[in-house]
Amino acid sequence: MTVPRGPKSASDLGSFPLVMISAMYENGGNTTHRILDGHPELLVYPFESQLGTRMVNDRWAAMYPTKYRWPVFALGADAGSHFDAIIDEETRVRSRTPQVSKFRDHPFDMADEERRERFVALMGGIPFTRANLVAAFFEATFGAWRDVSLTGRERAWVGYSPVFGIDAEVFLSEVRHGHLLHVVRNPWSAYAETKHRPVPLRLAHYVEAWVALQAVVLAAREAVGDRITIVRFEDICDDPRAALTPFCERMRIDPAALDPVPSWNGRRLEKVFPWGTIVEATPAANRATAAELSEAGLAEVTRRARVLLDAFGYARYRETVTP
Repeated sequence: MTVPRGPKSASDLGSFPLVMISAMYENGGNTTHRILDGHPELLVYPFESQLGTRMVNDRWAAMYPTKYRWPVFALGADAGSHFDAIIDEETRVRSRTPQVSKFRDHPFDMADEERRERFVALMGGIPFTRANLVAAFFEATFGAWRDVSLTGRERAWVGYSPVFGIDAEVFLSEVRHGHLLHVVRNPWSAYAETKHRPVPLRLAHYVEAWVALQAVVLAAREAVGDRITIVRFEDICDDPRAALTPFCERMRIDPAALDPVPSWNGRRLEKVFPWGTIVEATPAANRATAAELSEAGLAEVTRRARVLLDAFGYARYRETVTP
């Protein structure tokens, strides 16, 4: 089955806008990803678009998983090897071994081998730049996704890789029609949320990673201006459409067409889980999550994140939380 979408030809790959959502773990990236799924002008990746490769090895590699990074490819490798290098764990597991995928109850008809063949064909005769390789990866994914829900109005891809903002400047310097949508959540609720994981990060590790990511994204925004949109999870909880309107306007898509209810492949979701750990995206639930921390925990998060609290209007948020 051939369904028109995205670029008209391989040589036109770089002209199709790519939006990457970024967010520290449990900061609302999955919620935002699933809300954008309902916009008729966006082609939204089905799961986390884990573009990184195991060749990523820089100053951030010890703090952030390589699967969430802007990829590094081997010089001289062929197109098939480049495709295989992209980690993309969630989509590959759902496609190749659906019985062990946490998304196994959600219909998804895509053969990873077909996607690989499409990718190789798209890369025939064009330079193996990172921008071209990533664009071909998105185009091949949507080309091989047989039961994808389409409106015919799609005009941009949307991917989501947690902490992707750590590579914001290099991503935007290489992808000429790229945009970063960065979601930030108050660090008390965010850290308390991550404690729900089976093996959570220690407080110091988590908050230091939260601070580093926000600082890098803020610095990148100074360099690239409105190619980065920062939105607070708290504002998404209050009014998703209003919070995401600046992003929609920068992408020249209709804010009024945004469905504020999370969805997957056009089907509304009762809860974002298993895409993310945030079950209820409301102001009350957000504050209640922060209140799960002890007084000592709240104080320690405050001490480690203090340098950036004013930057996001969180300086007084702590006063509203009672453990």
